Amino acid sequence: MVKISEKEFLEQVTLHQNIIHKVCNMFCQDEDDRRDLFQEITIKLWMGHQSFAGQAALTTWMYRVALNTAITLKRKKKKIQETQSLHPNIPAYIEEEAGVTQQDIDALYKAIRHLGSIDRAIILLYLEEKSYEEIAEIMGITRTHVGVKITRIKKKLEKNLKHISE
Repeated sequence: MVKISEKEFLEQVTLHQNIIHKVCNMFCQDEDDRRDLFQEITIKLWMGHQSFAGQAALTTWMYRVALNTAITLKRKKKKIQETQSLHPNIPAYIEEEAGVTQQDIDALYKAIRHLGSIDRAIILLYLEEKSYEEIAEIMGITRTHVGVKITRIKKKLEKNLKHISE
């Protein structure tokens, strides 16, 4: 077990806060919800930092905690609230490349928001260019299952993008 001090923990959260922000942006449309989720993830990280075993990279552990927290809260909220219509508010982290417009990026985010929570988490990690092994470790599934899920998610996204553009 790796023990880190409060100071080290705060430094690491500050250094890697982009992980938390990306998860919040992927799972929340509203700014207040993103802030609430960010706070909840940070609390979960703080509560669990003393039990961090160091068997995986700290960033891998942070992704796991952040995604599990987001998925759990989304499930709880879904049970409580009715589904609201989706409006793209997510700032793009994708750098524009030749031929890729902001409209394309917005459409991709909109299509991703139509995915289930687990698929959304997997595609976030995939877009972050995590290896299948890293995704498997973060999500707690096998590398083979990651490959199958990503193939299926790509097909769903293709279908969703086609539907959005119509």
